[in-house]
Amino acid sequence: MPLYLPPSKAKPPPPPLRTDDRRAVLVGLAAWAVLLVVAVLVPEVRRTGEGRWLGSCIAGLALGLIGLAHVHRRQRRAQRERTDR
Repeated sequence: MPLYLPPSKAKPPPPPLRTDDRRAVLVGLAAWAVLLVVAVLVPEVRRTGEGRWLGSCIAGLALGLIGLAHVHRRQRRAQRERTDR
């Protein structure tokens, strides 16, 4: 297997895969929400975690919402580019 191929012999790169990023972010948000409910309802988690569990869950939810906004903007931009062609 050669380490370098001249451009004339190289194959074109495959097209990017279509993925459902919105669903992945929503699953992560749901997981953080469940963990937040557990951290609030179970007194031992609050006592042993000293607030770290609540902070981690809130940070996970906040970052998930930012990620959801990013995915939404990226999908809108891609759709606009497809209609402009």
